[in-house]
Amino acid sequence: MTEVRSQPIIDIDAELRLLGTAHVSRESVELVEKQIAEWSPDVVAIELCKSRAEALKEDRRLDQEGLRKVIKEGKAPLILLQSMLAAEQRKLGMDEGVQPGAELLGALNTAEEKNIEVALVDRDIQVTLRRAWRRMGLREKFRILWGLVAPEDEEEEMPEIEELLSNKDLLSELMEELKQVAPSAGEVLVDERDEYLAMMIQKQRSKGKVLAVLGAGHLTGVSAHLKNAKLDDERLNQLEVVPKPNPLWKIVMWGIPLLVFGLVGWFIYTGSNENLFEILTIWALFNAAVAALCCILARGHPLAVLTAAIASPITSLNPALAAGWFAGYVQLLVREPSAKDLKDFLKLDEMKLFWSNRAGRVLLVTALTNLGSMLGAWLATAGIITTF
Repeated sequence: MTEVRSQPIIDIDAELRLLGTAHVSRESVELVEKQIAEWSPDVVAIELCKSRAEALKEDRRLDQEGLRKVIKEGKAPLILLQSMLAAEQRKLGMDEGVQPGAELLGALNTAEEKNIEVALVDRDIQVTLRRAWRRMGLREKFRILWGLVAPEDEEEEMPEIEELLSNKDLLSELMEELKQVAPSAGEVLVDERDEYLAMMIQKQRSKGKVLAVLGAGHLTGVSAHLKNAKLDDERLNQLEVVPKPNPLWKIVMWGIPLLVFGLVGWFIYTGSNENLFEILTIWALFNAAVAALCCILARGHPLAVLTAAIASPITSLNPALAAGWFAGYVQLLVREPSAKDLKDFLKLDEMKLFWSNRAGRVLLVTALTNLGSMLGAWLATAGIITTF
């Protein structure tokens, strides 16, 4: 295995070259086109899945219908997670005026123009995000969401694009930082994808010379996996499956409302009106207060905050519903995102802009209200158990 100095290129052998890119760098766009023209591969393997490739080619943007669908399907945390990761990328090079993923789109278009076969070798983005979200514990999810709520360090200096592409130790350090904040998410977003990309690239090797275009942060991991040159279809299938929720989680989620309903029924049966009033008060206050507080942290409209407070005590009794859905819809109605908000949402490069962008605010209200409602239900249950 050889490495081309001064450029983010690793030659696994004469038939396989890895080209590392920065997803927001104009230099990477030019380098990709140059490598395809000069190296003349038979296959260009690109770190894209089908849905991301289509979104780049169609210059797809979020719209009103898409935003409503995100709220309804409970995907707000996933979209926020994806947006946060993209925002961190854009912080590194938005001043170059390059659309994130432009070098991948350039690889796709250049290969098609030259009639070179294109292989999309990344795992579906929704599968990756769902695996990351399912793998994360409650503490890790709090850290991720706190990254949105906490103020940013204005004095922190971000590395330059050229430094990122030439310094693999720096890239490794950035990857390790992600794993420290959320180890489970880091494993899915980095380690698993390195393994998946390597196996998918390996599948293309029988077709001739392969140029693999991928983010520079994956170069070290993917090249290490390719040294083993193992293709395991069973392992590939495992990496494409979204893990089912822990059965214990479902027991807890349904156990809480059953406990509350059971106690209410018992107090009605025994005529203990005082106890009945107390349990309903504890349940309503904890649910309403914590859900409303989290909605306020998301800087929701007062009507959205009121909706969160009213909906949470009710929706917490039915795990199939979520208070954030209702608060998010109200936020969407009273502070409807403009066409510019929806277009700009996927361009945000700083966390604080999620609040100033109305589309981002809707997602924040939805996600944080849901989190608050869940915490409120747990606190209310603890209060009821200690009281009775």
